[in-house]
Amino acid sequence: MLKIGSRGSPLALWQAEWVKARLAELGHEASIQIIKTTGDRITDVPLAKVGTKGLFTKEIEDALLAGEVDLAVHSLKDMPTELPDGLVLSGIPVREDARDALVGSTLAELPQGAHIGTSSLRRTAQLYALRPDLRIESIRGNVDTRLRKLDERQFQAILLATAGLRRLGLAHRIAQSLPVEQMCPAVGQGALAIETRDDGGAGHQAAQSLDDARTRAAVTAERAVLATLGGGCQVPIGAHATVSEDGTALALRAVVISPDGRQLLRQQGSAAVADAVVLGQSLGEKLLEMGGREILEQVYGKPLAG
Repeated sequence: MLKIGSRGSPLALWQAEWVKARLAELGHEASIQIIKTTGDRITDVPLAKVGTKGLFTKEIEDALLAGEVDLAVHSLKDMPTELPDGLVLSGIPVREDARDALVGSTLAELPQGAHIGTSSLRRTAQLYALRPDLRIESIRGNVDTRLRKLDERQFQAILLATAGLRRLGLAHRIAQSLPVEQMCPAVGQGALAIETRDDGGAGHQAAQSLDDARTRAAVTAERAVLATLGGGCQVPIGAHATVSEDGTALALRAVVISPDGRQLLRQQGSAAVADAVVLGQSLGEKLLEMGGREILEQVYGKPLAG
């Protein structure tokens, strides 16, 4: 029997159960092992201030390398662009809706100075660019915890991923899914990542059977942007790619935003699916040249490599 490593939040377990069910359809029996990560333990500090790559993945990856689990199921947006030696993203299933969602109110209906909750510096920065009048504060916890804080009127609206709400059967809570032209999603948002040892073993082969070529091409381009910018999942960088109907070409948009929303740098382009990495690198380099380097060095508090 295969062992699947997962975080213990309701959304993480939904994702692990979904993968388990898809594997069962293909004749692979699996069980789920819950593993607590650094990101799960640190709940009182905004994610952007924790400053550690792999906040929600490291302990699970350690279990993979130790042979304690055979597959790990992650939200792809939590995955650093560089994986530990010996590990690989063997399966990236069909992507859910990548957009960010406002819960509690639409953007247009929010009153002046409304109080908004989000844990993401990327969402905060783009929201300030759209509505500099808003008061935005960090909100941590799983989806249910954040919704409870909204329902208790601690906030007038909160920002969450559309995909997570849909997966948890909470799509009815969405007031507005923001267009990617307004709010560029996080790299890999809406996609799952199945990580395994790169050993050709049973877990590796089972995960490969769930891979979706179109989704992999899109997120490969997005992750190339992130790698070029030297970013992790908690910085003010967004990227979103779509693949053409015939699966041969992709279009990519990417943004770098100053934390106060006053500088919003955009780039977009298209290329053949085979050139996904090159396209992502090209857009990342253009964003650095436009002033992205200065913005990111300010966020990181140190010079960028290269």
